[in-house]
Amino acid sequence: MTLRIFSAALVAAAVGLLAGPALARCSKNLVEGPLPGIKFASLDGVQFASGDSPNRAVITFVGHASYQIDTPQGVRAITDYNGMNGFGRRPDIVTMNNAHDTHYTDQPEDGITYILRGWPDKPGETEAKVDVTLKDMRVWNVPTNARDWNGGVRINGNSIFIFSIGDLCIAHLGHLHQRLTQAHLDEIGRIDVVMTPIDGAYTMGVPLMAEVIKQMEPKVVLPMHYWGRSQLDRFMGLIAPLNPEFIRPEKQTIEISKEDLPDKLTVIAVAGDGGG
Repeated sequence: MTLRIFSAALVAAAVGLLAGPALARCSKNLVEGPLPGIKFASLDGVQFASGDSPNRAVITFVGHASYQIDTPQGVRAITDYNGMNGFGRRPDIVTMNNAHDTHYTDQPEDGITYILRGWPDKPGETEAKVDVTLKDMRVWNVPTNARDWNGGVRINGNSIFIFSIGDLCIAHLGHLHQRLTQAHLDEIGRIDVVMTPIDGAYTMGVPLMAEVIKQMEPKVVLPMHYWGRSQLDRFMGLIAPLNPEFIRPEKQTIEISKEDLPDKLTVIAVAGDGGG
C-alpha cells in the first residue's frame, strides 16, 4: 500500500546490463528520463502494484545494521542478519559481517536458502567471495579490510554486499573501516541505493564515510548503525556539499524502483532518529 509520493521533480532512470559471471558488478548508468518519485509503503505486508517494473524492492529497516529487502518475485533477504532482526516469514537469503555478535549469528534459523558470510571463515581462506542468484535477486560481495579489537587490521574482514533486483542495485556497506580503492569501485560498479553506517566509532569516522558516499555516487542513502539525531545531523552536515535532499518517513518501509530514482542525492532516514 502506497502512503504518498515523495517528489514531483524530474528524476533519473538508469538502464543497465549486469556483467557476466566472471566479474559480478552493477553497470554504469546509460540513459536518463523524467519519471515519478519514491513511494513510502506500509508495514502491512509486501505489496507491489500489478504491472510495475521488475527493477524494484520493498526495503524495511529492522534494527541496527539490518534491512529487509523484498523483491517482486517474493525473495526476502536480510542484511547483517543476527537471528533477531526481522519480522514475518523466514528470509531466503541472509548476509552477515562478524564485527560484533549484533551483525551475525552462528545459529541461523532452519530453512534459509543462502547464508552468506562476509569474512574468511574456512581453513586457508583469505577472503570470502560469494555470488548467488535466487529468482529475481542476485547477491555478491566485495571484500574490504576491518579493524580488529587490538588496533590491527583484519584483511578482508568485512564485505560490501550488493543486491541486484533487475537493474536496481543496492549496496550494504557492512562494518566498513576503510576508504574504497579504485579496484573496489570498479568491482562494485554503479550503485543506486547505499545502506551506510554513520555511528563514526565502531565503524569508520563520519568524515571518511561521507567521502565514501562521494566515491560511490548513489542516488539514495539509507543511514543505519547510529544512536540519536545528533549523529544523523552530523552526517548530513558532512555531505552538505553534495546538496542532498533529506526525508524522514513516518514508516520504516519504503518501495524504491529503478525508474523512480530521484534526480539528486536523497538521504532517507528509514531508521528514524536512532537506528541502533
